[in-house]
Amino acid sequence: MNKYNVFDIVGPIMVGPSSSHTAGACRIAGAALNITEGKAFDRVLFRLHGSFASTYRGHGTDMALVGGINGLGPSDPDLLHAFEISKKRGISWSFEKADLGEVHPNSVEIVFYFKDGERLSVMGSSIGGGNIVIIAINNIQVEFKNEFPALIVQYYDQPGIIAFVSSQLMTRSYNIESIITHKEENLVTLLVETTERVDQEALDRIFSNDEFIFTKYIDLVKEEDHVS
Repeated sequence: MNKYNVFDIVGPIMVGPSSSHTAGACRIAGAALNITEGKAFDRVLFRLHGSFASTYRGHGTDMALVGGINGLGPSDPDLLHAFEISKKRGISWSFEKADLGEVHPNSVEIVFYFKDGERLSVMGSSIGGGNIVIIAINNIQVEFKNEFPALIVQYYDQPGIIAFVSSQLMTRSYNIESIITHKEENLVTLLVETTERVDQEALDRIFSNDEFIFTKYIDLVKEEDHVS
C-alpha cells in the first residue's frame, strides 16, 4: 500500500496556480541557491525542459524560479514581485527551452554565473505536490530531495570509501538517513544524507580525503530559511 502525506494530496501552501509548476519550481530554485553556498552571482540562466518549457509563463514557473534564486519561498507573498526584487538586487535572468534528456517533464537546469567568472549548474525536477528532487550538480548525477542535509563526494572506484565516510559520521554521533551511490564506468558519486546538520570540523575531516575529486555539502533548505 502506498503511503501519502497531506502535501501529496492537497499540495503545499503557496503563491501561484500549480504545486508542480509554481511551488515545486520555487523549491528547486531555492535548493539551487543553497548549493551556491552564498557565492555572489549576477546572472542566471534557466534551461526549461518538457512541460516547464511549454507552460512556464502561464503557470507562473518563471516567477517562481526567479523568486527562488532570490531566496523567496513558495508561500512568500513577495513571490508575486520576484522580477522587481531581482532587478533591484542586480541579478539578471533568462529562459531557454532545452532537451535535458530522459528526466521528469517538469525539470529545469539552473546555471549561476558568479561574479568571479565561475559558474555552477543545478538540475532539478518537480515531481508533484510541491515535492522536488535535485538530479545533477555540475553534470554530476545525484538524487537529493532537499529533505535532509547531504554530503556528496566523487572518487574513482575503490574499496573502503563508503566505510570511511560513514564511520567518520557515526563516530561523531551523526545518524545516517540514507546512502546512495551512482557509478559511471570507474567514477563513483556517493551521496550521504544525515538527519541533522553536520558541523564544519566533521566535514573538513571527511573532505580532506585525498581520494576525492569533488566534494559538496548541501544543508537543508527549510521554508523558514527563505528570506524576503
